[in-house]
Amino acid sequence: MDGLSDDGTKAVSVIAFIGSVFSPWYSWSGRKNPHDYCSINIVTYGKGGRWTMTERRERHVKLTENSFRVGPSKLEWDGKKLVLEFSEITIPHFDKIEGCITVTPESVNDLEVLLKPDGTHIWRPFSPISRVDIKINKKGWSWQGDAYLDGNFGTRALEQDFNYWTWSRLPFKDKCLTFYDADLVDGSNTNIALRFNKNGSVEEVEAPPLQPISKTKWLIKRVARSDREFSPYQSRALLDAPFYSRSELVTQIDKEKTTGVHETLDMKRFTNPLIKPLLCAKIPRIF
Repeated sequence: MDGLSDDGTKAVSVIAFIGSVFSPWYSWSGRKNPHDYCSINIVTYGKGGRWTMTERRERHVKLTENSFRVGPSKLEWDGKKLVLEFSEITIPHFDKIEGCITVTPESVNDLEVLLKPDGTHIWRPFSPISRVDIKINKKGWSWQGDAYLDGNFGTRALEQDFNYWTWSRLPFKDKCLTFYDADLVDGSNTNIALRFNKNGSVEEVEAPPLQPISKTKWLIKRVARSDREFSPYQSRALLDAPFYSRSELVTQIDKEKTTGVHETLDMKRFTNPLIKPLLCAKIPRIF
């Protein structure tokens, strides 16, 4: 999930992993047992922002129909909202971050989108229109805002099938637009444009053209969807890594301007042999 505060000063992202696609430990294991490589990645953005992504073994994991516990942190769905209660050590600050994040969807859909025709990679945009309430043991870190909730599932490593992808979710007054654009290893492309309405309905839409955005600090190329006459731009960098970028994006669709969340992933960068050892510092593992 991701969320942007109503006052525009803060943001959050949470990713729960079973067999983390970015884990060097999982990759080096040969990806034989995903339940032995679990983590809950929590990142807060803004003044006093923190990063935590501690990977734990299967004996520290408990999975039920409606809950997912990894060490001291737990996600639970109660039928109406998703609640994350957490207590983790941050990197590189090595202080404790704990609290509660509650995501309340306006509606939940059962849409299943194939990112690759053979079904090896599936995207589930559960609730692109949600609200988030955050309470954290850091001064000034209790806030509310708009949020997005989805899930990704796969039976193959991302680098086996994707060279590059870009994704964005863009909130508007009466809807949320999502765009998924990917270049696959086999030379084909995936281009998905969906409109999620506040009444819960979903429809495919015609995507506006892809326009260039400035490169990241690590010189990753970026593109985003926007009206042809508008040049989209990054209003704030959230996460800037050698192979991955998350940012707040300002764009315009059908002459309506909005600020949303944008991601770019360069899998060719990710497969660089120098990257995985570096990731060990950001993804410590409890053996």
